[in-house]
Amino acid sequence: MRSRHAERHRNEHAGWLRAAVLGANDGIVSTASLMVGIAAANAGHHQVLLAGLAGLVGGAMSMAAGEYVSVSSQADVEAADLAKEKGELENFAEAEHQELAAIYVKRGLDPALADQVATQLSEHDALAAHARDELGITETLRARPVQAALASAGAFALGAMLPITVVLLAPRDHAGPWVTGFSLVCLAILGGVAAKVGGAPVARGALRVSVWSALAMAFTAALGHWFGGVVAG
Repeated sequence: MRSRHAERHRNEHAGWLRAAVLGANDGIVSTASLMVGIAAANAGHHQVLLAGLAGLVGGAMSMAAGEYVSVSSQADVEAADLAKEKGELENFAEAEHQELAAIYVKRGLDPALADQVATQLSEHDALAAHARDELGITETLRARPVQAALASAGAFALGAMLPITVVLLAPRDHAGPWVTGFSLVCLAILGGVAAKVGGAPVARGALRVSVWSALAMAFTAALGHWFGGVVAG
């Protein structure tokens, strides 16, 4: 007896994965850059740690709010499209049937088979068929604002904890270099993992994240050093 083959596709978890990867990446980059900049301004160990904690809380809430608003807007558009499609199915059922059949013809079915498929799918769930094949809305890819917001906030907080932990464990006089080094290593790993999951080249994903993150930290450190010198002068 032949066993069933269960397929898993990357886009099944694309929504929350995107939010989680983006959140963790931003958590490390923004918090590490903030702490490196404060350290470069000759601030004390306590001030560097406090800046990191403030960055964690503020950044996590900002990510959650931004993601919720963004995905909520997408959900509103989807709901409006579904409501419109439901009304058209109630008032123009035949025209909608022909439209669905035409979609299947464009995908390679002959007209008779396309009409049969449209009929059977419509009898089962007409709105779901039109949502999937006409509007491109599926249950897997539906906008979920709360899930996206929680994923972003949680991932940001986890990412931000890395540079904060490094500061707690690193020598007090060398917090900046330690945070920079460990953060870049972890960002490269995160970029590689994200690329692997998404089916992209791992090295390119790791390099892309590392370069931009290094630039962010270098710019912030330079600004902090300059500002610290101005204040001290």
